[in-house]
Parts: sequence; C-alpha cells; structure tokens
Amino acid sequence: MKRTTSINIITYLQRHRFNQYHHLPLTAAHFSTTPRPFPDYSPKTPSISDSDIIRHVTTTIKRRRSEPLTRVLKPYQSRFKSNHLIWVLINIKNDYKLVLNFFNWAQKPFITLESLCIVVHLAVSSNDIETAKQLVFEFWTTPRFDVSKSFDLFTEKLIYTYKDWDSHPLVFDLYFQVLVETGFVSQAEKLFHKLLSYGVVVSVDSCNLFLSRLSCNFHGLKTAVKVFDEFPELGVCWNTVSYNIVLHCLCQLGKVKEAHNLLVQMEQRGNFPDVVSYGVVVSGYCGIGELDKVLKLVEELKRKGLKPNEYIYNNIIGLLCKSGEVVEAERVLREMSKCGVFPDNVVYTTLISGFCKAGNFPAAFKLFDEMRYKKIVPDFVTYTSVIHGICKSGKMVEARELFSEMLVKGMEPDEVTYTALIDGYCKAGEMKEAFSLHNQMVQKGRIPNVVTYTTLVDGLCKNGEVDVANELLHEMSGKGLQPNVYTYNTVVNGLCKIGNIEQAVKLMEEMDMAGFYPDTVTYTTLMDAYCKMGEMAKAHELLRFMLDKGLQPTIVTFNVLMNGFCLSGMLEDGERLIKWMLEKGITPNATTFNSLMKQYCIRNNMRATTEIYKGMRARGVMPDSNTYNILIKGHCKARNMKEAWFLYKEMVEQGFSVTATSYNALIRGFFKRKKPVEARKLFEKMRTHGLVAEKAIYDIFIDVNYEEGNWEITLELCDEAIEKCLVKET
Repeated sequence: MKRTTSINIITYLQRHRFNQYHHLPLTAAHFSTTPRPFPDYSPKTPSISDSDIIRHVTTTIKRRRSEPLTRVLKPYQSRFKSNHLIWVLINIKNDYKLVLNFFNWAQKPFITLESLCIVVHLAVSSNDIETAKQLVFEFWTTPRFDVSKSFDLFTEKLIYTYKDWDSHPLVFDLYFQVLVETGFVSQAEKLFHKLLSYGVVVSVDSCNLFLSRLSCNFHGLKTAVKVFDEFPELGVCWNTVSYNIVLHCLCQLGKVKEAHNLLVQMEQRGNFPDVVSYGVVVSGYCGIGELDKVLKLVEELKRKGLKPNEYIYNNIIGLLCKSGEVVEAERVLREMSKCGVFPDNVVYTTLISGFCKAGNFPAAFKLFDEMRYKKIVPDFVTYTSVIHGICKSGKMVEARELFSEMLVKGMEPDEVTYTALIDGYCKAGEMKEAFSLHNQMVQKGRIPNVVTYTTLVDGLCKNGEVDVANELLHEMSGKGLQPNVYTYNTVVNGLCKIGNIEQAVKLMEEMDMAGFYPDTVTYTTLMDAYCKMGEMAKAHELLRFMLDKGLQPTIVTFNVLMNGFCLSGMLEDGERLIKWMLEKGITPNATTFNSLMKQYCIRNNMRATTEIYKGMRARGVMPDSNTYNILIKGHCKARNMKEAWFLYKEMVEQGFSVTATSYNALIRGFFKRKKPVEARKLFEKMRTHGLVAEKAIYDIFIDVNYEEGNWEITLELCDEAIEKCLVKET
C-alpha cells in the first residue's frame, strides 16, 4: 500500500497553460549565419478547364453560402480534383468561415498535405487556434508507417505554405506542441533546430512543455537538464516554470544539492523563485532526509514574503513521520491550518500511520475522529492505517466495527487491510476469526500474499499449533507462493516456544536447502531457546557458527546471551560479555545491563548493582522504565529507601511508568521505616493510575483507616480489595 504525501510537480506544471507565444527574429548576435528566408509559395497554374471549374465552384459557394455545400456542389463533385481545392482556397482565403465549410466538404481524397497546411495557416491567421491545433493533432494521431518520412513531408509543406497564406509564427509553436503532446519528442527537437535556420525560436512555454514531457520518465531527466543548459544559446529565455521543471529533474536524479544551487542562481539570472521552486527543492531534501536543510529553506521562503503551500507542508510532515518525530509532525499540521493551508486526507493518513507506528494509538484515533469532524473523507488507506493501529492495541471489536463501516461506505479493502485485521486476530489468539476473515478475503477475489500466510503461521505457532502451521506452509507453496525467511523464522520461533528445539534445528537445515538461508534472527531465536533451557554451551556454539557464516549479531543476540548467563547464575560471564562487547565497539543497551542488575538485586548485592548502574550511565546508556523498576525494588528490599525514593522521582520526571510491583515495594519499605505519610501518598497515586496493590498492602491501609475511624474509606478499600484481589485470585 503506497501513498504519496505530496503533489507531483509535473501535475502542477501541467496545470499551467503554455499559451504565451512569441517570435524572436534571429540576428548575428544569436547566430553566426543569417537566417534563411521562407520559400515563396507557387502553386501549379490551372488549365483552362480547371479555371472554369474553379470559377464556378467559387461563385456558387459564395452566392449560396447559406445552403449545405453537399447539395450546391453536387454537380461539380465528379470533376473535382485535389488541386481544385487549393485553387478555390486561394480565391476565398479572406473568408475564413467559408474556408472551413469548404474544407470540411472536401474531405478525402481531395485533401492533400499541402491543402491541410494551408487551412492550418488560415486558422492561425484568423485566431482560431483550437481548430488549427486540432487539424495538426488529427494528422499526428493517425497511425503511420514511417514517422520520419511523415515528419519531413509535413514540416516541408508547413514551411512551404507559410509565407503567402497570411500565417503567423505561432503556427510552428502549435506544431511543436502537438509533436510533444503526441509523444514524438525527438521530432519536436528536430523541428526546433530546423526552425532556427529560418530565424524562428519556439516560445518558452512550448519549450517548457518539451522539458516537462522529457522529465516524465527517468531516461529523459538527463536530456531535460541538457536541453535546459543548451537552449539559451539558441535564443530561448527560460522563465520560472522552466527552472521549476529542471529543479524537479535534478531532484529526481538525486542531485538535490545541484538543485539547491540552481535555486540560488535563479535570482542572479533574473528569474525569481516562487513557492513551487522552493517546494521542489524541499521535496528533494525530504527524499534524502535532510530535515535541517528543509527547515532553513522554509524560513528563507517566508523571509521573501512567500507562504508555504500544501505541497511543502505535506513533504515536511511526511519526513517527520518517517523520522519518527510524529509529535513535531502534528505541530506542523496545526501551523499549516493556522496559515490557511488546509490538510487533506493524505496528510491526516500520513500522521495517523506515523502515530500507529510509534505505538501512540490514542493520538492516531483522535486524529481520525478530527478528520471526520472536519468532513475530510477518509479513504481505504486511512481506514487501513487506523484498523492496523486498533489491532496493534488489541481492540479487535472496534477494529471489526471500523472494517464493517468501511464496507458500508463502499470502500473495497485490499490485501493489506485484510492482513492487518488477520494479524490482529492472530495476536489476540482468535484463530477461528482470523481464518474466517482469510476465507472472506479469498471469496472477495483478494489473493492472500506471503505476509498474510506468515501472519497466520505466526498465530498458529503462538497458539502451539505448529503442525497446522507446517500444513499451511505446504498449502502456501502449493499456491505458488514461496515462503520467505520471515515465514521460516516464525515457525522456528513457534517450535522453540513449545520446546521442540530439535525440530527447529531441522527446519533451519531445510531453509538452507531451499535457498532461504537462516539469518541473524533465526540464530538468535534458537540461542534464546537454548539459553532459557540453561544450555549455554550450545548457545555459544550457535554464536560461533553464526559468526563463521559471516552473519553479524545484533544487540538482541547479545541480550539473549546475557539473559541466559543470568538465568544460569553465571553473572561473572555476563560481566565478561559486557566487557567483550565494549572492546569490540558494540554498545550494550539498557536491556543488556538490566538482566545483570536484576540478578544482583535478587541476590541482595546492591553494591554490585550500583556499580553496574554507574558504569551504564558513564557509557552514555540511558536507563529505561525496566531499569528504574529493577533498581527501586532492589533498594527497597535492601531498605535503601532514600535511594529508592530518589530513583522513583527521577523515573516519574523522565515520563516512565511505575509498575505495581515497584509501588508495592516502595509502600512496604516506607511502612517498615515508619513513614506512613509517604506510604499513603504512594498508595493513592497507585490507585489513581489504576494499578492493583497486593492484598497485604490493602490490609495495611484497611487497618490504618479503621483505627483512625475513617469508616467510609475503610469500607471502600474492603470492597476494592475483594474485587481486585480475592475475586481475581479465584
């Protein structure tokens, strides 16, 4: 599912009308040679009999102009020839309406290339540009065997008939445009150079159309830049639209810095960049993730009195979301609205998707509601993003309701939508619903892909149904879908979860034979299984084998080993692992240190725990919520309440969530240290956050309130304890 968050620059340029034409006579300053004159037009001289027909036809159509020509010219039709058409046109060329009627009557086989060009000239001289262009367009959209020969003939006739038919240089501009629009780009360039020899320079707007057409495909981008560099020497004066097209070409070629330099040079060359110019370069920098450059460009365009448009805002929001800075992206959305630029469903969808990826589902749902409140219609991509987010948060009832709403609105879910919902059901363990949706997907003509099958396999494995998962793999292969390394890793993980490591190893061997070589994730999964079984020697052996294969272990691999050492009581080996990682330039993360600190806390060795914590901070590794919770419980157990209280306050300031076990430990610790006020404050905070205290903690505060005569609170706590502790235990 792909979505763009920006308006295509080519679309913008196509909306501009290329309708300003000019004729620049060339002088010695432009070229080294004098322009050649247009040839004189000299049609054949009619015979006496031809002259007679011409006179009669001319007189008849002039006198009886109000009558249909098919009737009045019927007596002459059998004797009429193609040359007669041109000779009559000479007689009536000053009566354009009559010219058109007569030309339409003539049709084939009387119309020749010469007569067609004559009428084109007459249409241009009568300012009927639409008809002139249509006539040329019809010629070039007719299938032809030899394009090169047709081009030479048409060009020759248009030039030959130009001089004596009261035409205008605009006719060549028009011809050039038709060639570009019909895809005969090389013929258009050939025409451009041919016209130069007659002193005619194609208008800048037509040249812009030429540049625009070239930039529609990757191969033409370099040609467009080359044309932009060369054409000024041939008399073309580029304008802002021209620069915008070439800025786009450079960005598409990955030459964003060159595009930026050209943007700077625009003013020096007498062309002032507009908001589109800045938008193109902003889009280029967004494409390569240069946020600082983007923000500087936006400030620059504001200083010049320009306002960022939807295109610019969309690109910035897209980049911020891609960089994970979703909160900042939402701030840009708010700024956008204040500036009178109203976001569309694409912008909202980008933000919603960004918040979902960041795990901030409430913010995503809020934006979705805001979208509907503002009457911005969500499309199937928006719905898919929100459904994906709801599934991630485990709210499958709401996800299914939204899916149904999508169907009611006539939106057709695609494979991605179905897979998101199937994944949600799999993670919730509702495999019956997942397969029901899979069947519905097939009935609707949506073909499940590898991701869909991998999701189902993962769900089955997590439910312990590894045999069924294997059957599904065979079904998948039977449908011509090749399982990938992620599919195999899912089954390996499932086998390890149920303790069937032998089968997991066998599947790894099958992967190798099938050409889907086990990756770091595969080895790490198996190592984790060995570590949890206490078989550290086998885990080590796997690590060596993995390194021999040239696979680089990740921080997760090392954390798995660390957890294994700690579970096996091999704390010294754990410390040596950290030392080895640092020597190899691998920075441990908070999880690496947490495993070690947790075991020292269990052993009540707070001195060693504190040393590890200090070493962690000294190396610039910031603690996570798990770090704080481990340390708080450890210090409370060791009765270091001052240290535990300090860590609690620091944790809250950092925005981390305190767990129920940490609250319980702190409350117990303060009671043991005879500090009931602090304990009571923590108990109330704990209840405010919806966390459940241990039954022993409830007993303490029930007794305290009873002794103080707080009957109402005592009864409230009794009810709460029964509901949250005793009922749940049963």
